[in-house]
Amino acid sequence: MKRTLAVVVAAAALLLSACGSSETLSGANQGSGDQGGQVVVGSADFTENKVLAEIYAAALRNAGVNVTVKPGIGARDVVIRALQDKSLTVVPEYTGNLLNYFDKTNTTTTSDEVYAALKSKVPSGLAVLDQAQAEDKDVLVVTKQTADSGVTSMTELGPRCQEFVFGGAGEWPQRWADKIKELYGCTFKEIRTTDAGGPITVDALRNGDVQVVNLFTTSSDIKANNFVELADPKNMYPAQHIVPLLRADGVSDAGKAALNKVSAALTTDKLAELVSKVDVNKETPTDVAAAFVKDNNI
Repeated sequence: MKRTLAVVVAAAALLLSACGSSETLSGANQGSGDQGGQVVVGSADFTENKVLAEIYAAALRNAGVNVTVKPGIGARDVVIRALQDKSLTVVPEYTGNLLNYFDKTNTTTTSDEVYAALKSKVPSGLAVLDQAQAEDKDVLVVTKQTADSGVTSMTELGPRCQEFVFGGAGEWPQRWADKIKELYGCTFKEIRTTDAGGPITVDALRNGDVQVVNLFTTSSDIKANNFVELADPKNMYPAQHIVPLLRADGVSDAGKAALNKVSAALTTDKLAELVSKVDVNKETPTDVAAAFVKDNNI
């Protein structure tokens, strides 16, 4: 479901080629940040991750670190490989998805459990720093009219699911239909394929073609359309806190402290606002990141 580190075929192919050659992705000195080497911040190919990478880079520069940014790389396996071969130094990641990448048998979903498990599963040579309060996770969303009718949580949704048509990505039923029935007793009247939290899904909910959809907590469309997120008290969807993933020896102590300051300042609402500034207001990720770092004294 999650859009994070989605495969971008061309970008992935290019990076795989770079990782397999004698040249690194950045072409720069790949020594440890503690010894003055260049730190390379990578990102996936969507707005939020690009903004986060630019925030990391700006914070690191303010800590005296030599930084370059390589945005829009592609799939998670390619990014992890680039960290391990020292083509990249640090990337913004998401706790739940990253844990499931390293441990496909994992069943934890709560914030603290996911973070603790993740720290124990990160391969040797890599590390995660402090997780942010900010999350970009799956969330079920309804219109205000539906919420006002008494559906503000998945617990309240359960007994009424047969009244509603659900809209989401094509893989949603396979991943979540059994789970939502198990946890909340929910079987939808119908499940329609829309897209992965994009404009088709938003339009379907706004137009009344569906009554419940799967979006993401940092989607600017939720606030723009006065939609209501449904609480998930049983944690069907795993925690997805923003967290820096890095080469353990690749960033100085001052740099790590700067990245932890970023995590301390990031909330879900702030992150959604940053994404909106780029997607809606058409500001650049670099400018948005610079303002965030300045405003939060990082």
